[in-house]
Amino acid sequence: MQPWQIKALELEVSVLKHLDGFVHEHAFYFLIGAIYLLLALLAWVLNGGLRCKGGKSTPHVRPALFIHLPGPPPPPPDTFDPFPPPHHSAHCGHDADYRE
Repeated sequence: MQPWQIKALELEVSVLKHLDGFVHEHAFYFLIGAIYLLLALLAWVLNGGLRCKGGKSTPHVRPALFIHLPGPPPPPPDTFDPFPPPHHSAHCGHDADYRE
């Protein structure tokens, strides 16, 4: 390891040790501060903080290609009828059973 890498790691350990001590001693205040920061970040994002700041806003239009094919239109699809009308077959002689 290079000497500058060793110093960077020692600095990192020192900072993390102090941060750990702060969180250990002042956990409630650290939590309240984190909540306020996250609420501010959420408000910023919901107000458009992540949008591009272009000079002129142009609407995004996707190109479309329509091809008109000549000919008759297709027939409409059959609709499903859950209660069809009763069907009487010509081969069935039910009327002969009901004589007066």
